[in-house]
Amino acid sequence: MFKTRLISGILLVIAALLTIISGGYVLFFTLLCISLIGMQELYKAMGVHGESTGLLEIIGYLGAILYYVSLLLGFESYGLMTVLVSLILLMFVYVFTYPKYNAHQIMSAFFGVVYVAVMLSFIFLTRNLPEGKFIVWLIFLCSWGCDTCAYCVGMLIGKHKMAPVLSPKKSVEGGIGGVVGAALLGAIYAAAIKGPMVEYAVICGIGALISMVGDLAASAIKRNQGIKDYGKLIPGHGGILDRFDSVIFTAPVIYYLAKIILGI
Repeated sequence: MFKTRLISGILLVIAALLTIISGGYVLFFTLLCISLIGMQELYKAMGVHGESTGLLEIIGYLGAILYYVSLLLGFESYGLMTVLVSLILLMFVYVFTYPKYNAHQIMSAFFGVVYVAVMLSFIFLTRNLPEGKFIVWLIFLCSWGCDTCAYCVGMLIGKHKMAPVLSPKKSVEGGIGGVVGAALLGAIYAAAIKGPMVEYAVICGIGALISMVGDLAASAIKRNQGIKDYGKLIPGHGGILDRFDSVIFTAPVIYYLAKIILGI
């Protein structure tokens, strides 16, 4: 299992490197595909996806596609409008097919659009910022870096449980180590590219805190739905949402922190 997880992790990093370095259409369509797959995983977990793809699920995917198209065409200010349109269309389905779907399914379908598609799109938006080809890597440094550092520190000195019911293996010491480690990675990365060290360290530190919330939030959903993993797409890691659970949260945070702290 460890060997499988390691190989999958290396391949995932290589794919991320090639995709993000390329940017543009490559990154756009990759994120769109990842978002749609992640939405399907969530819809299966939340009971939106049944034995076959239903109208409610299709409307959710359509909302995500419309949102991404608005970004591709440079109409970022219309992003919220497309999200609201998807909600209205979902309510149309709810009303005119009643009682085929229940309110929980409607809310889950809309949640999938925002939680997966919209939040992941901030990787693309961050990549398109001035100096975005450098800043975008902070998303992964603070999420995957925090995860690795937290695991190592937790294994060495972890004693106090962070969330004993939800995730018994996570410790407060590991969490602190993850934040500090991510901040150090941010500073090292800044030194390597001759960027602002303090600013990158602060951004990564804050991003690491948020990434832990994202990780725990994904775990909470799985616990509520009684599943171990969202999928089996990535050997040794699970599904898209199992690997990108923290990235989903850090992407929008890094985008706005870059605008505020770096004055972009």
